[in-house]
Amino acid sequence: MFNKVIISEDFDSINLAVVEALKDCAIREVDYTKYCDDALLKIKKAILDDTPYDLLLTDLSFKEDHRDDTITLKSGDELIAAVRALQPNIKIIVYSIEDKSYRIKSLFENYHIDGYVMKGRNSIPELKNALTLVYNTDQRYLSPTITHVLQDKTVNEIDNYDLELLKYLSIGIPQEQMENQFKMLNISPNSKSSIEKRINKLKTYFKASNTIHLIAIAKDLGLI
Repeated sequence: MFNKVIISEDFDSINLAVVEALKDCAIREVDYTKYCDDALLKIKKAILDDTPYDLLLTDLSFKEDHRDDTITLKSGDELIAAVRALQPNIKIIVYSIEDKSYRIKSLFENYHIDGYVMKGRNSIPELKNALTLVYNTDQRYLSPTITHVLQDKTVNEIDNYDLELLKYLSIGIPQEQMENQFKMLNISPNSKSSIEKRINKLKTYFKASNTIHLIAIAKDLGLI
């Protein structure tokens, strides 16, 4: 079993439950932090001391507090990206309530996480199963309630251009002004007709009745 694990989770009650679960799995050394920045610093120090962590266990969402103006990593996604670049071979399991398919699938495809456990009534037994599976095999663990995520083709069919378009629509840039916005950002294609065609394609793809409905669907899927 893993020897040295770091947990990044901002709620003490969850931290304590997870620590107990890890102890039940005979993991000898467990550190935990409430901030992603602190987790990254501990991981860096462990590498320098030649005693690296075997596993990062992290939430995705962290509540804002007085330190927000001083921290650089404000989400588990950012922490995962930084840690994967720093220590490519570390195992990473996400422990979160987030159930948006795009976000979850992106973590598997872009950062090669090793497991995703949904927080809930059965999450501690699931976490123990995930630890055993990830440690003993090359398989990835996904909570039974979200196993459909890796079969969701939305990620493959929506490209970065679509994501940019949805993002700017969601923050209030009118469709009529999107041409100027894209030209300013050097995003192509940026003609009025191209943008209109792409928005109509997205409405058709997501079966959205209008732009507001499209944005709502995109948010529900975790695309924006």
